[in-house]
Amino acid sequence: MDNFQIETAQNVSIYQNVASIGDRILAYIVDLLIIIAYWVVSIFIIAQFGLDSQAMGDIWAYYLVLGLPIFLYYILFETFWDGKTPGKAVMKIRVVKLDGSKPGFGSYFVRWLMRIIDIAGSSGGIAVVSILMSDKGQRLGDMAAGTTVITEKKRARLSDSLIVDIPENYIPTYPQVTVFNDKDVQLIKTLFKDAKRNGNHNVIIKLADRLKEKMDVTPEETNVAFVERVLADYNYYTQQ
Repeated sequence: MDNFQIETAQNVSIYQNVASIGDRILAYIVDLLIIIAYWVVSIFIIAQFGLDSQAMGDIWAYYLVLGLPIFLYYILFETFWDGKTPGKAVMKIRVVKLDGSKPGFGSYFVRWLMRIIDIAGSSGGIAVVSILMSDKGQRLGDMAAGTTVITEKKRARLSDSLIVDIPENYIPTYPQVTVFNDKDVQLIKTLFKDAKRNGNHNVIIKLADRLKEKMDVTPEETNVAFVERVLADYNYYTQQ
């Protein structure tokens, strides 16, 4: 449930990172605490005005001040805050359509309405199960609305572990390194570092020979220098 692929109207593939169940639960707890705090403060303020919750004439005040904001909490925040509630904002997650676009009011309304079933009616049990079972992190409300919840946190990428230091005026030697992808270079870097650390020169020789064959080059430098050059060149071309 880490990510899923969407296809935009322009036929461009985009990968969305699905919010983890932990982040969604923590966001729910934050929102619940805010609702409780609002309820306590509102009760205190109403008490200062001497309103009687048993008097028919004062029931409307309780309903408007206490009930209505709490009742509409999720749909109002998500509609007017780009799919976020305060809890979601804290956890850096938000609601989106499955195609990556911003949901309309109808989608938020369906999600909010379905809270009665998968959150309120089951103490969140149905929501948790459906999110864990869905490869797109959807609770029942999301499935009905065609939405999901994504994370906006920056996750460590494989390419981040490939970075090697190269001078600002670095001149690459082997444009053929572009035949490799990030996973290939990660494996090359791991094998090379382990072989150097363990003094296993035979591994470096075999690795260099394999790279020469794959890139169809005949370098004049040593095997160690050649592999280091390959790693540096790959970083140069992929960072441009």
